[in-house]
Amino acid sequence: MIVGLTQIRGIGYMFANTILNVLKINPNQRIGYLSPEQVNSIESIIKNPSASNFPSWFLNRRKDVETGEDKHLLTSDIAFTVRNDVEREKTSGSWRGIRHMFGLKVRGQRTRCTGRKGGAVGVAKGGKVMPTREGAGAPAAGAEGAPAAGAEGAPAAGAEGAPAAGAEGAAKTKESSGKKEAPAADKKK
Repeated sequence: MIVGLTQIRGIGYMFANTILNVLKINPNQRIGYLSPEQVNSIESIIKNPSASNFPSWFLNRRKDVETGEDKHLLTSDIAFTVRNDVEREKTSGSWRGIRHMFGLKVRGQRTRCTGRKGGAVGVAKGGKVMPTREGAGAPAAGAEGAPAAGAEGAPAAGAEGAPAAGAEGAAKTKESSGKKEAPAADKKK
Protein backbone atom coordinates (compact mmCIF):
# COMPACT_ATOMS: atom_id res chain seq x y z
CA MET A 1 0.00 0.00 0.00
CA ILE A 2 2.67 2.53 1.00
CA VAL A 3 4.75 2.00 -2.13
CA GLY A 4 1.64 2.19 -4.32
CA LEU A 5 0.55 5.51 -2.79
CA THR A 6 4.03 7.02 -3.14
CA GLN A 7 3.80 6.50 -6.91
CA ILE A 8 1.41 9.48 -6.94
CA ARG A 9 3.43 12.66 -7.44
CA GLY A 10 3.10 14.79 -4.30
CA ILE A 11 2.65 11.90 -1.85
CA GLY A 12 5.76 10.76 -0.03
CA TYR A 13 6.41 7.82 2.24
CA MET A 14 5.40 9.58 5.46
CA PHE A 15 2.27 11.09 3.92
CA ALA A 16 1.18 7.66 2.62
CA ASN A 17 1.92 6.05 5.99
CA THR A 18 -0.12 8.70 7.81
CA ILE A 19 -3.08 8.24 5.44
CA LEU A 20 -3.09 4.51 6.14
CA ASN A 21 -2.77 5.06 9.91
CA VAL A 22 -5.68 7.54 9.96
CA LEU A 23 -7.91 5.18 7.95
CA LYS A 24 -6.67 2.10 9.87
CA ILE A 25 -5.70 0.24 6.68
CA ASN A 26 -2.98 -2.44 6.79
CA PRO A 27 0.12 -0.96 5.07
CA ASN A 28 1.24 -4.43 3.95
CA GLN A 29 -2.04 -5.08 2.12
CA ARG A 30 -2.06 -5.04 -1.69
CA ILE A 31 -3.92 -2.22 -3.43
CA GLY A 32 -5.99 -4.63 -5.54
CA TYR A 33 -7.69 -6.02 -2.44
CA LEU A 34 -9.08 -2.67 -1.24
CA SER A 35 -12.83 -2.27 -0.95
CA PRO A 36 -14.51 0.57 -2.89
CA GLU A 37 -15.25 2.38 0.41
CA GLN A 38 -11.56 2.31 1.36
CA VAL A 39 -10.58 3.63 -2.09
CA ASN A 40 -13.09 6.50 -1.76
CA SER A 41 -11.84 7.37 1.74
CA ILE A 42 -8.20 7.44 0.50
CA GLU A 43 -9.21 9.71 -2.40
CA SER A 44 -11.08 12.08 -0.08
CA ILE A 45 -8.09 12.40 2.26
CA ILE A 46 -5.71 12.99 -0.66
CA LYS A 47 -7.98 15.72 -2.10
CA ASN A 48 -8.50 17.51 1.22
CA PRO A 49 -6.05 16.38 3.91
CA SER A 50 -6.74 19.35 6.22
CA ALA A 51 -10.32 18.09 6.74
CA SER A 52 -8.90 14.83 8.17
CA ASN A 53 -7.00 16.56 11.00
CA PHE A 54 -3.66 16.42 9.18
CA PRO A 55 -1.23 18.93 10.71
CA SER A 56 -0.47 21.93 8.52
CA TRP A 57 3.27 21.19 8.51
CA PHE A 58 2.51 17.96 6.66
CA LEU A 59 1.18 19.82 3.61
CA ASN A 60 3.38 20.89 0.71
CA ARG A 61 1.79 24.29 -0.02
CA ARG A 62 1.26 26.26 3.19
CA LYS A 63 -0.05 29.83 3.16
CA ASP A 64 -0.67 29.96 -0.58
CA VAL A 65 0.17 33.38 -2.05
CA GLU A 66 -3.17 33.87 -3.85
CA THR A 67 -5.61 32.34 -1.35
CA GLY A 68 -3.66 32.29 1.92
CA GLU A 69 -4.85 28.80 2.82
CA ASP A 70 -2.94 25.58 3.41
CA LYS A 71 -3.08 23.14 0.47
CA HIS A 72 -1.54 19.89 -0.62
CA LEU A 73 -0.70 19.86 -4.33
CA LEU A 74 -0.63 16.72 -6.44
CA THR A 75 0.55 15.62 -9.91
CA SER A 76 0.82 18.39 -12.52
CA ASP A 77 -0.38 21.10 -10.10
CA ILE A 78 3.05 20.99 -8.43
CA ALA A 79 5.01 21.87 -11.57
CA PHE A 80 2.42 24.47 -12.63
CA THR A 81 2.52 26.23 -9.25
CA VAL A 82 6.32 26.23 -9.06
CA ARG A 83 6.52 27.70 -12.57
CA ASN A 84 4.05 30.44 -11.62
CA ASP A 85 6.00 31.23 -8.44
CA VAL A 86 9.26 31.61 -10.37
CA GLU A 87 7.61 33.85 -12.97
CA ARG A 88 6.10 36.02 -10.21
CA GLU A 89 9.55 36.39 -8.62
CA LYS A 90 11.08 37.37 -11.98
CA THR A 91 8.44 40.00 -12.78
CA SER A 92 8.65 41.53 -9.31
CA GLY A 93 12.42 41.96 -9.76
CA SER A 94 13.24 40.41 -6.40
CA TRP A 95 16.67 39.05 -5.61
CA ARG A 96 15.42 35.49 -6.03
CA GLY A 97 13.87 36.41 -9.36
CA ILE A 98 17.12 37.89 -10.63
CA ARG A 99 19.01 34.75 -9.58
CA HIS A 100 16.41 32.64 -11.40
CA MET A 101 16.73 34.78 -14.55
CA PHE A 102 20.49 34.26 -14.75
CA GLY A 103 20.27 30.56 -13.90
CA LEU A 104 22.27 30.95 -10.68
CA LYS A 105 21.73 29.25 -7.35
CA VAL A 106 18.89 30.83 -5.40
CA ARG A 107 19.08 29.45 -1.87
CA GLY A 108 22.47 30.73 -0.74
CA GLN A 109 24.62 27.79 -1.84
CA ARG A 110 28.26 28.09 -2.81
CA THR A 111 28.88 29.09 -6.39
CA ARG A 112 32.64 29.39 -6.51
CA CYS A 113 33.41 25.78 -7.29
CA THR A 114 30.05 24.02 -7.75
CA GLY A 115 27.12 24.50 -10.07
CA ARG A 116 29.23 25.51 -13.04
CA LYS A 117 27.76 25.28 -16.50
CA GLY A 118 29.56 25.07 -19.81
CA GLY A 119 33.07 23.94 -20.58
CA ALA A 120 36.02 23.64 -18.27
CA VAL A 121 37.91 26.77 -17.34
CA GLY A 122 41.68 26.62 -17.22
CA VAL A 123 44.47 25.07 -19.26
CA ALA A 124 43.42 23.90 -22.72
CA LYS A 125 44.06 20.25 -23.49
CA GLY A 126 45.03 19.01 -26.90
CA GLY A 127 47.62 19.11 -29.64
CA LYS A 128 51.18 20.35 -29.70
CA VAL A 129 52.08 23.89 -30.69
CA MET A 130 54.41 24.22 -33.70
CA PRO A 131 57.49 26.43 -33.17
CA THR A 132 57.49 29.74 -34.99
CA ARG A 133 59.58 30.21 -38.11
CA GLU A 134 62.24 32.85 -37.98
CA GLY A 135 62.23 33.64 -41.71
CA ALA A 136 58.49 33.68 -42.27
CA GLY A 137 57.96 37.44 -42.40
CA ALA A 138 61.23 39.26 -41.90
CA PRO A 139 64.83 38.12 -42.42
CA ALA A 140 66.59 36.63 -39.44
CA ALA A 141 68.81 38.84 -37.32
CA GLY A 142 72.37 39.00 -38.64
CA ALA A 143 71.54 37.65 -42.13
CA GLU A 144 71.08 40.75 -44.22
CA GLY A 145 68.37 39.96 -46.79
CA ALA A 146 69.26 36.26 -46.91
CA PRO A 147 66.58 33.67 -46.08
CA ALA A 148 66.90 31.97 -42.70
CA ALA A 149 68.80 28.73 -42.38
CA GLY A 150 66.60 25.69 -42.96
CA ALA A 151 63.66 27.75 -44.26
CA GLU A 152 61.52 26.23 -46.96
CA GLY A 153 62.92 26.78 -50.49
CA ALA A 154 66.25 28.16 -49.21
CA PRO A 155 69.54 26.34 -49.71
CA ALA A 156 70.76 24.39 -46.74
CA ALA A 157 73.19 26.36 -44.66
CA GLY A 158 76.49 25.32 -43.23
CA ALA A 159 78.20 27.23 -40.49
CA GLU A 160 77.08 30.79 -39.84
CA GLY A 161 74.46 31.03 -42.63
CA ALA A 162 76.87 30.52 -45.56
CA PRO A 163 75.58 28.33 -48.40
CA ALA A 164 76.76 24.71 -48.38
CA ALA A 165 79.31 23.38 -50.85
CA GLY A 166 77.96 22.70 -54.40
CA ALA A 167 76.97 19.02 -54.71
CA GLU A 168 75.89 18.55 -51.11
CA GLY A 169 73.69 21.67 -51.22
CA ALA A 170 72.02 20.67 -54.49
CA ALA A 171 71.31 17.15 -53.20
CA LYS A 172 69.77 18.50 -50.02
CA THR A 173 67.55 20.98 -51.86
CA LYS A 174 66.27 18.26 -54.22
CA GLU A 175 65.57 16.04 -51.25
CA SER A 176 63.78 18.78 -49.32
CA SER A 177 61.72 19.95 -52.31
CA GLY A 178 59.88 16.60 -52.48
CA LYS A 179 59.11 16.46 -48.75
CA LYS A 180 58.14 19.32 -46.51
CA GLU A 181 59.99 19.14 -43.26
CA ALA A 182 59.47 21.13 -40.12
CA PRO A 183 62.16 23.77 -39.57
CA ALA A 184 64.84 22.93 -37.05
CA ALA A 185 64.14 24.82 -33.85
CA ASP A 186 66.97 26.02 -31.66
CA LYS A 187 66.97 23.93 -28.50
CA LYS A 188 68.07 25.50 -25.24
CA LYS A 189 70.14 23.30 -22.99
